[in-house]
Amino acid sequence: MTEEINQNYPKSYQQINAATKASGFDMASDVLTCSLLKTLAASKPSGKFLELGTGTGLSTSWILDGLDKDSTLISIDNDAKFLAIAKDYLGHDDRLSLVNIDGAVWFEENEGKKFDYIFADTWHGKYLLLDEAIAMLNKGGLYIIDDMLPQQNWPDGHQEKAIKLIKDLESRDDLHLTKQVWATGIVIGVKK
Repeated sequence: MTEEINQNYPKSYQQINAATKASGFDMASDVLTCSLLKTLAASKPSGKFLELGTGTGLSTSWILDGLDKDSTLISIDNDAKFLAIAKDYLGHDDRLSLVNIDGAVWFEENEGKKFDYIFADTWHGKYLLLDEAIAMLNKGGLYIIDDMLPQQNWPDGHQEKAIKLIKDLESRDDLHLTKQVWATGIVIGVKK
């Protein structure tokens, strides 16, 4: 067994990847993480999905690839330039709502919504407003984060924030938690 991805990539993945590189965006989720996101998405038929931090839509394309026709995905990002790439290549998918908004504002405006799957790939819902994100999970819902192993693009002091986040997640009694020292460092929680 190897870590090689031996499955079809999403139809628009290569185009989004080329546009991502051309845009200078350097915080996209890696392919191993994306493959896992797709597999986990397939476990929630007719599900309600939330992605916090669309970026250019690379991970979004994989999540969509795992969704069935009755599922929906809301993906938010505060950077219109990068979100435009996702809109160009994924905006035709009726299951997807791309929202250009600050994460804190989105949480305030959507308090009480529930999801079966949350991929938190930005500050809000991960380092900020963690409790609010976990509260949005249905029982059995998945909470997924990546980039928990040191990354080259981390600013000074970020490793301490990641360590604190892991400790905060480990101390919760409302999640079953698995930490994976794989890919960029994945944590998966399931709401009790």
